[in-house]
Amino acid sequence: MLILHYTGMTSGAAALQRLRDPQAGVSAHYLVEEDGRVFSLVDEARRAWHAGVSHWRGASGLNGRSIGIEVVNPGHEHGYRPFPLLQMVAVAELCLGVIARHGIPSCNVVAHSDVAPDRKQDPGELFDWEGLAGQGVGLWPAEVAVPASPDAVPGLLRRIGYRDDLPQDVLLRAFQRHWRPERVDGLADEETRGLLRAVAAAAD
Repeated sequence: MLILHYTGMTSGAAALQRLRDPQAGVSAHYLVEEDGRVFSLVDEARRAWHAGVSHWRGASGLNGRSIGIEVVNPGHEHGYRPFPLLQMVAVAELCLGVIARHGIPSCNVVAHSDVAPDRKQDPGELFDWEGLAGQGVGLWPAEVAVPASPDAVPGLLRRIGYRDDLPQDVLLRAFQRHWRPERVDGLADEETRGLLRAVAAAAD
């Protein structure tokens, strides 16, 4: 798996210092600065402590089966802002290398908020998932499908990879942050249900 995060700290330097601090209890394989610089922090063959309590496509405790990339951004608590183009170019290049080295399928390129929807929002609704998918990083449906019925929503969320023991609105907000970033409200309206069906089909 490949899991993308934002740092959620006031500066990249502060995030880098924390990720390098053995007393902090957190780590990631890579950090990508806003100017496109990439820091390699943990060898890809080793476990990094970035996902926490996490679940995706039937697996849990994802630190042992994932590569974690921290993308510098202050996050929702410190002035969330768009990710610069130089940074996203570096993220795409880094992700493509990781995917090629480990044979990671598109359905397993996810957000921290996807694998921990009850705890995390990152990298959030300003992260350009659509642009990354256009370069071969992750999933993005070519078009919205015919909306699924409201009763089908829980099953579609499971098919995509989400855990099924959380409130539906929590799961839908995570889904929307990734695949419908212009409206993150946790509601299963027609467009969201159409996107759910399209993403689930692409993930199969």
